[in-house]
Amino acid sequence: MNLHEYQAKQIFAEYGLPVSKGYACENGKEAVKAAQTIGGDRWVVKAQVHAGGRGKAGGVKLLSDLGEVEAFADKLIGTNLVT
Repeated sequence: MNLHEYQAKQIFAEYGLPVSKGYACENGKEAVKAAQTIGGDRWVVKAQVHAGGRGKAGGVKLLSDLGEVEAFADKLIGTNLVT
């Protein structure tokens, strides 16, 4: 069975396990809304893939500006990340 990280976190939460806040988004504007909901001044935007190595392939980024969150999410969504 292959699960994305957000799907696994949903299952863990259903069974009472602690998970960090996170949202699966379909575009950069949704990513900005998610970052604002989470709060804080830095956010991690991650590609959702069924393979390891997404960080090395550029699919994970720590960002401190909402404009960067939107731009990076828009860049990732709909692309094939080679891991």
